[in-house]
Amino acid sequence: MPSSPLILVSKSTVFPDQKSNLGDLKLSVSDLPMLSCHYIQKGCLFTRPPIPIDSLVSLLKQSLSKTLSFFPPLAGRLYTDQNGYIYITCNDAGVEFHHSKCATWFIRDVIGPIHVPEFVREFFSFDKTVSYQGHHKPIMAVQVTELADGVFIGCSVNHAVTDGTSFWNFFNTLAEICRKITNSKIQSIEKIARQPDFSRDSVLISSAILRVPEGGPKVTFNENEPLRERIFSFSREAILELKAKVNKKEEELLINGVFNAVEILGKQSNDKYYIENGTNLTGIFEKWLFKTTAVSNTVEISSFQSLCALIWRAVTRARKLPSSKTTTFRMAVNCRHRLNPKLDPLYFGNAIQSIPTCASAGDVTSRDIRWCAEQLNKSVKAHNDETVRRFIHNWEKDPRCFPLGNFDGASMTMGSSPRFPMYDNDFGWGRPLAVRSGAANKFDGKISAFPGREGNGSVDLEVVLAPETMALIESDREFMQYVMN
Repeated sequence: MPSSPLILVSKSTVFPDQKSNLGDLKLSVSDLPMLSCHYIQKGCLFTRPPIPIDSLVSLLKQSLSKTLSFFPPLAGRLYTDQNGYIYITCNDAGVEFHHSKCATWFIRDVIGPIHVPEFVREFFSFDKTVSYQGHHKPIMAVQVTELADGVFIGCSVNHAVTDGTSFWNFFNTLAEICRKITNSKIQSIEKIARQPDFSRDSVLISSAILRVPEGGPKVTFNENEPLRERIFSFSREAILELKAKVNKKEEELLINGVFNAVEILGKQSNDKYYIENGTNLTGIFEKWLFKTTAVSNTVEISSFQSLCALIWRAVTRARKLPSSKTTTFRMAVNCRHRLNPKLDPLYFGNAIQSIPTCASAGDVTSRDIRWCAEQLNKSVKAHNDETVRRFIHNWEKDPRCFPLGNFDGASMTMGSSPRFPMYDNDFGWGRPLAVRSGAANKFDGKISAFPGREGNGSVDLEVVLAPETMALIESDREFMQYVMN
């Protein structure tokens, strides 16, 4: 393998600028299963700022130091007590900061190719680091990579400490503080817009003990399998069109169009038909319209569930599975608002569960997209307070790490969320050009949902598949008709 042109310029430790007064935080039943997962790796691509790179690195370190004072767990370490309980100790041990550069990589090299280039993985530290290793490694590492015409700011964060909601709250805050320092030359920052909640008094905190094997848990998927990765972008208009199809709104539009045409005929045409046949034409049509729309007035499927159904069908077709083979589509859901009482929206930690929806490959590919979307909708709607607590109860009876991967060749896992504020990250010189992730937790069938850069309901799907499967969905007409060129 040829050596990478990426050069590590410097490596240092950044500490919070204020001592933490936060006590130890016990890992919850939503945190503990993530100990076998890789660190989360997410970051943003920017145009090159109008300041020297040394000044930028210094600015980012200063901003990170101040941000860590509001997020003490990220500067801490994991530890296991004598009873087997695992905690985050907020001991101000610090995070790693890497400055790297590559003069031959350009912004176009990152976002131009059809498939995400493998060198993007080098924008992140702690590659293949398992979250349990947070016992002796920093919980987070930040890497700034200077390109020929841009910079990439990437974070690697222990997945047993944060989920996507907590991660992006930190990243948004880092950008907010950096922007304030840049624009206002502020040295002392007393408060932030979105203060995280570190409480540990919910049903997620349990007396159950996760027994960890000697040397710590390992990832449950093949880290070295050949994969292709692509960002599929969907405009707001395409998603609305898809949602209308799933909800059969186009039939209602057609019906309304016909009804309008009848109205255009005018009173004279209707009266002539009534005189000749003794029947009110408009009355007949109104009864038919009421009956038809009543039948189609079923459960409203969301835009995102419609999009999930689209990719579920396309990947299942591309895999050419036997019709009797059971396929599974997993969706990570936020439990903060599903619990009763609700958790704080900015609860810091993991508050997610994985919802499986199962169906035979034959049903997924032969039934219409509405049917697939309905199965996903039923699973999500059923995941209420009672279901969340049942998941917790079942885990407490058998504590274990989360088995991430595609074990049967027929599974998909949807992570992240188009609702995360990934583009609300102006460090002082403009919004990101793109969001990218590292190699962490990627396997055949892993999909991550990002908001589109233009916002307004657009969505990007980061899709990771076996090469032959990727090639087939790229020629799938039902799927590709909604993808932006």
